[in-house]
Amino acid sequence: MAVRIHFTDDDLAQIRLAQAPDPMWEALLSMHMLQTDTASLVFGSWRNVVRHQLTRPTGELLRLAPPVGYSADFLTPAAGAGGLDAGIGALLSTPRQRLGHDLDELARAGRRLPSWARLLADGDKGAVTHLGRLHRHYFATALAPWWNRVRTRFDAERATHTRYLADGGLGGLLNTLHAGIAWRRPVLEITGLGIDRDVHLDGRGLLVLPSYFCWRHPTLLKDPTLPYVVVYPMAHETALSTAPGLRSLNALLGRTRAEILETVADGGVTTTELAHGTGVAAATASHHVGVLRKAGLLTTCRTGRAVLHTVTPLGLALLDGRA
Repeated sequence: MAVRIHFTDDDLAQIRLAQAPDPMWEALLSMHMLQTDTASLVFGSWRNVVRHQLTRPTGELLRLAPPVGYSADFLTPAAGAGGLDAGIGALLSTPRQRLGHDLDELARAGRRLPSWARLLADGDKGAVTHLGRLHRHYFATALAPWWNRVRTRFDAERATHTRYLADGGLGGLLNTLHAGIAWRRPVLEITGLGIDRDVHLDGRGLLVLPSYFCWRHPTLLKDPTLPYVVVYPMAHETALSTAPGLRSLNALLGRTRAEILETVADGGVTTTELAHGTGVAAATASHHVGVLRKAGLLTTCRTGRAVLHTVTPLGLALLDGRA
């Protein structure tokens, strides 16, 4: 299964690599990470701090952004590329039809909505203002203290891919973003989303956005009529923390092996899934798995046709002692 994005010649001339991290997308994706216990190696310390500081009213915002399945498209307006004020300004100007449509999508998925969701769906000015206020408070609590780290990592990611764009052209850029993104002119194929869809840009162009809080797989807006953006997870060299234990685990194992160990600890996975989740080639993932297996941190077994890697008690003890 894959999403296939079809480009015209006009679209090819309008592929853009984002200039800065998008605070609206980072807010949405960080809400996803806040509601899970995955990726503790990178986000565990951040998650613990934010969970203790986030107020209950602001926590209601998370109901619009469940960690699995559909999140409200209106939470990530295109204007977010211009910064937090521009993004929240666009959020406050969301058409009533969009608010109602997205909230209906969440309701059909069986999501429990905030008590003010019906007013919001009707475009009630007070409810919309309340949404903007909650979003700003969430950013101040969950992202602002770490924003310099996010921006620094984004700048490094962008510099790397700008070089590929200069050296290898468009294909050189798109084929180096993530293992789940493949460019076969004139189609960009994205795997790992669990859906099968063809999207025709028809001259709209495409924004490519690296994200700090995007995890494992690229993500897209559900509504293909909105300005099209492909958000993909940038690689993490350090944890979003200053905890020495987290830095030490990276130093001990190496960033990729530490990430593989963390990924396997979330549940049995195949080598292909590890490759997609960590953004490395399958052969590279297999090599690192072999090293971790010899060290007694992982074990590998065959289940039917699948070969699954799981973490050993020693591996879990190493992860549990990281903080």
